[in-house]
Amino acid sequence: MNSKIIEIQKRIEERSKTLRSDYLNKINLASEHSQSARKNMGCSNIAHAFASCDKAQQGDAADGADVIGIISAYNDMLSAHAPLKDYPDVIKESSLKRNAIARVAGGVPAMCDGITQGEPGMELSLFSRDVIALSTAVGLSHNVFDAAICLGVCDKIVPGMVIGSLSFGHLPLAFIPAGPMPTGISNSDKNEVRKKFANGEVDRSTLISTEQAAYHSSGTCTFYGTANTNQLIMEVMGLQLPSSSFVSPESDERQLIIDRTVQSVLNLKNKGMKTGEMLNAKSWVNGMVGLIASGGSTNLTIHLIAMAEAGGFSITLEDMNELSSIVPTITNVYPNGSADVNEFHEAGGVAAFIGSLIDGGFLFSDVETLIGNDLNIYRNKIEIKNNELFWETPAKILDQTIIRDTNNPFNNSGGLKLMEGNIGRGIIKTSSLKSSSSIIKSKSLVFNTQEDVLEAFGLGKLNRDCIIVVRGQGPSANGMPELHKLTSPLNVLQSKGYTVAIITDGRMSGASGSVPAVIHITPEANAGGLIGKIKDNDEILIDISNGTFDLQVGQETLDNRMLYKASNNAEGIGRELFKSFRENVKSVDTGASIF
Repeated sequence: MNSKIIEIQKRIEERSKTLRSDYLNKINLASEHSQSARKNMGCSNIAHAFASCDKAQQGDAADGADVIGIISAYNDMLSAHAPLKDYPDVIKESSLKRNAIARVAGGVPAMCDGITQGEPGMELSLFSRDVIALSTAVGLSHNVFDAAICLGVCDKIVPGMVIGSLSFGHLPLAFIPAGPMPTGISNSDKNEVRKKFANGEVDRSTLISTEQAAYHSSGTCTFYGTANTNQLIMEVMGLQLPSSSFVSPESDERQLIIDRTVQSVLNLKNKGMKTGEMLNAKSWVNGMVGLIASGGSTNLTIHLIAMAEAGGFSITLEDMNELSSIVPTITNVYPNGSADVNEFHEAGGVAAFIGSLIDGGFLFSDVETLIGNDLNIYRNKIEIKNNELFWETPAKILDQTIIRDTNNPFNNSGGLKLMEGNIGRGIIKTSSLKSSSSIIKSKSLVFNTQEDVLEAFGLGKLNRDCIIVVRGQGPSANGMPELHKLTSPLNVLQSKGYTVAIITDGRMSGASGSVPAVIHITPEANAGGLIGKIKDNDEILIDISNGTFDLQVGQETLDNRMLYKASNNAEGIGRELFKSFRENVKSVDTGASIF
């Protein structure tokens, strides 16, 4: 095992001593209460809990049969969640044949960033994670469950479910994803059409037909954005079955995965395994390594911090940055490469990825998982024998253009980097940049909204070397929406030969990264951050190799400037309902949580 990774793990444990102790005390008390709850629950409570079951199951419930609570993010607005519609019925049948009961304990909201990008609803996106956590807690609060299964896939849904479920960490927990849609038009071809539209070379109907050729059926999007990063990390952390992340929703394998998950979570219950105990510091380090080695979504730098805190661990951007300096990038999936997640799966997938990292000493294998106490089983591919799943044969890397061993990586360091300077702290995704060691020194162009940038682009005002500053986009200002619509015009500027970069206290899409972007800047403008004092034509220096970004303006000049603060126009499309979230949200480098 890499000694530096052990050092980081030990440091996290030391830092988290009090937080972890308090958490374990909480779930142990909950476990004691839960064990006696159903025995002492009133007859009316029991009757209400299982009234919708058939008569036999009502009797089983009263006699103490194991009960699985299902938390589902199903809706058919989201392609990634549409396949989840029938999963509860399969879970119920699988439970029944094991003399257990499964009930849908609750649903959680699941919004799609792909639909709300650039729209007012995007300002609810990050906050929806904490709403999902609250909804998960409401579902499990009935306190009649012996285990839980979460059905969720996309951007905020999985992190929210993890946060909510860890408040019930005395229960064994499993996740079941839906899997990706079949490959349509390639991601690179789609991106080219987006650039052409941004440049006025194709019309809107061409753009829409291209997008519909890419997003064309049920299942997750096929690029390696936040949704698919969630799946990989859940698998690396052992909360999903091995090799289950990118199996097609329509396959026989997927049905067997659901059935085996029920068996596995009941096995954990019978062993007395608590998920809150199972996920230790090694598990969270493994999750960070998985994010970094795969060149995953920048959004997970926020979510991992919040999820870990919910489980009693304090992890930091410094931890991720240090891991990124030693963990190699070993995948090449769009937007970092040309392959999509289906091709990644066919090339060996998560199993080959995990095997490579274990062999290189970058993952802890001595961790508890959904299927045992050794991560090595997660390096094995799924096999079906007599209609049952087995993991006996190590997955091989079948395409070195998509996955590599750690001794022959695509990059010797990870895909994320912490940036610090007088403007504050932020992160940059380096895995899809042409050069991760570049220095960019240029004049600033300052904007207060994404729409202002797009208007300036349309008028040709960005046709120059520049560093674009978009401020007032932090969580306390407007919920920290992704500025996804900026990706295509910035790519157009790059293709014209201009040196461009962006700095913002907002987020970029989990699928972006080809333009140097220092994002998640904290303090945000609305919290008094220096980004709120930058003016047009100020000189900014971004040094990616040294991890610094600085405003080259004298302190006396800055002292005489007014600080920009967003007007907080938060009416309409439900935004007014989230006022208390904006007023109470923590900084983004501590997880941007209201808890």
